[in-house]
Amino acid sequence: MGIALWLIAGGTACVLARLIRNLRQHVAGELLVALTSSMILGGLATALDFGGWAELDWRAGVFVFLGSFTAIGLHRLLLFRRPIHPEVIP
Repeated sequence: MGIALWLIAGGTACVLARLIRNLRQHVAGELLVALTSSMILGGLATALDFGGWAELDWRAGVFVFLGSFTAIGLHRLLLFRRPIHPEVIP
């Protein structure tokens, strides 16, 4: 049940991130980032002893949601390419 909570939290973070238009990328890339980060953060939440892969805990859900939302934001920033000096770069 805990893994389902992590995946739902990651998917919800992806859906809410899609509402923010700035630097929006492809849905598949953001969904992959959200679900991958949700599994990693869920494992970290288990290691920190709040929640687990087989039990529901609201703290793990909030932790995974916020972490996945942050991972999507970092993903957008890393893919954003804007030249600093457009006259130098052809």
